[in-house]
Parts: sequence; structure tokens; C-alpha cells
Amino acid sequence: MDLLLQKPEVRAALEQAATRKTRPAPLANHHRLTLGTTLLLLVGLAIFHFSLQTPPLAVLGKYLPLAHRLTLGAIAIMLVLFLARLVDAFYLSRLDSAVTQYNLRRVLNLVVGTLLTIIVLSLVFANWYTAVVSLGVLSIVLGFALQTPITSFIGWIYLLVKAPYRVGDRVMIGDFQGDVIDVGYLDTTLWEFGGILSTDHPSGRIIKFPNSMVLETAVHNYSWPLFPYIWNEIKFQVAYQSDLGFIREVMQTACEEELGPDMRERVENYRSLLAQTPVDELDVREHPSVAFRVAENTWVEAIVRYLVPPRAAGRVKTRLITTMLERLKAEPERVMFPKGDMR
Repeated sequence: MDLLLQKPEVRAALEQAATRKTRPAPLANHHRLTLGTTLLLLVGLAIFHFSLQTPPLAVLGKYLPLAHRLTLGAIAIMLVLFLARLVDAFYLSRLDSAVTQYNLRRVLNLVVGTLLTIIVLSLVFANWYTAVVSLGVLSIVLGFALQTPITSFIGWIYLLVKAPYRVGDRVMIGDFQGDVIDVGYLDTTLWEFGGILSTDHPSGRIIKFPNSMVLETAVHNYSWPLFPYIWNEIKFQVAYQSDLGFIREVMQTACEEELGPDMRERVENYRSLLAQTPVDELDVREHPSVAFRVAENTWVEAIVRYLVPPRAAGRVKTRLITTMLERLKAEPERVMFPKGDMR
């Protein structure tokens, strides 16, 4: 239980405003190199800017103001890059959650790109006011021409804030099912499962859809951090004359042998986690359960329900069906299956 609570995604789900811990680790070599190189370039540009005031560089004459502006722009660019790398080295790289690192780096890159764009525009135009006005006019024009991409960008912000799914989650949105492998500014990429196949095995296809879909379509997430499992079921049709008690025992025993203590542990963890939240404890059985239902034809449906991780659902179901059929067929007098056209 303690190990489960140590997972960042579980803590985030339990505490909607979770505080991220950082590991007190030394800087990696590549962070040292990039920070050192950027700082040296920043210092060098600052020295060059101040040297423009000295007599030896007065020979630039009428080009001196342009040199001042370009140097200031280069200093501003290097300062933004240095601060971004500083945040990455001392904060982002020390986060426990790889998913959180991924999302925050996307935000950081967006902020850096916006600031660099403003700096470059300020170099092209005479002053900051003209640059900001030009950027505003350009944004209005693009806003009318690019409504769909802008909506998708708003969807990306929604994904960061509300997190209906994250990289690594298995989701279904609309007609698309798959594992999330990338969440971009405008679209999401899934590694499809199922699809052209009748099982939960990956189909090998990549699905891309605009982030705007999350604003208008229900998202089914099979990877909720607190309970990353799904209920699965297997059903057989048997005759009314069959020994239903024997069938119940066979199906339940096969599931318990396959799942072992895992299912009980999952339910216990789930209940312990719920106890730390205002949510009332749900009635979740610790063992596989078997139910019987009258089918539309003249047979009875025997249904066993069990708990399984989403990515293992297909493999577990195949093994269970094989085991159950072997044991049920071994007692033909107690278990009568449909035959011929009566199936």
C-alpha cells in the first residue's frame, strides 16, 4: 500500500493540487554543458554591448545604433534561453513523474517560443509598441483563418489543466481506441489497439485526432491512477438441465487460480485509497463473481466477471476460456453445451 501511495500519479489523483517532490540529485552533465555554454555567450554579448561605447568601435558610425539594437536583441534571446534551461535543469528534470515533465516542457517551449517571437519582431520594427501592435494584428487575422487549430490549441490547454488523459494512458474517444503516445499542441497521437482486430492487441496503426475533440466528445480512460483496471467477463451458453452449481464453481475457481491474490490486493488498495477521499466506498467484490441469465433462446448464460489490467485483458481471457472449456467439457453429463443449429 505504501508503495502505491508513493506513485506520483496516485498522489495527484488523491490530491487535486498535489505538491511535486524533487530529488536532491546533482546536475546532469548535459545540463552543466548547456548552462555553461549559454552563460558564457550571454556574458560575451554583454561585454561586446558595453564595448560599443568605447572609441575603437566608434568607427561603425551610422551603423552603431543598429549594432546596439541587434546586440540587445541577442542578449535578450540568450537570457530567455538561459532562464529556460535553468528551469529545466533545476526543476523539470527533478520531477518524479515523467508525464509531468513532458507536459511542463511543452508549456516551457511554448512560452520560450512566444518570447523569442516578440524579441525578433522588436528587432525588425523600430520599437516594442510597433512590434506588439503588429503581433496583435497578425493574431486577429490568423484567428479568423485558423479557427480549428486555435480550438485544438485550447483543447491542449484543457488537457494540461484537467488531464482527462496523459501520455501512456489507454483511452477511447469517439471511434478511436489506443494508447496515448504523444500529446502535441494541436493533436494527439494514439497507438491503436483493437481496431481492425477482434482482440485488444495493438493493430500497428497510428491514429491522430485534433485536441478539439476533448471539448466535444466523451473520453473513456482505462488508466485511472487510483484504479487502473477494468471489469471483464466471459459467458457460456448451457442447457437448463446443466449443474449450475458445478459450472459456478469451475468458472470461479479458474479465475481465482489465474488471478491469484492480485485481484484481492487491487480491491484492497482501491478501498484504502478511497478511505482518504470524501468519496463513499463502493461495493467492489474481492473475488470473481458468477451470474446466470436466461438467454433469448432456450439456453442459460453463465457469466463470470473478474478484474484485470486493460493491457492484459486479451491474454487473460484467452487463458481462462481455454481452462474453463477443458474442465467443463470433462463433465458432459453435468455440463450440456448447445449443439448444431441450436447454438
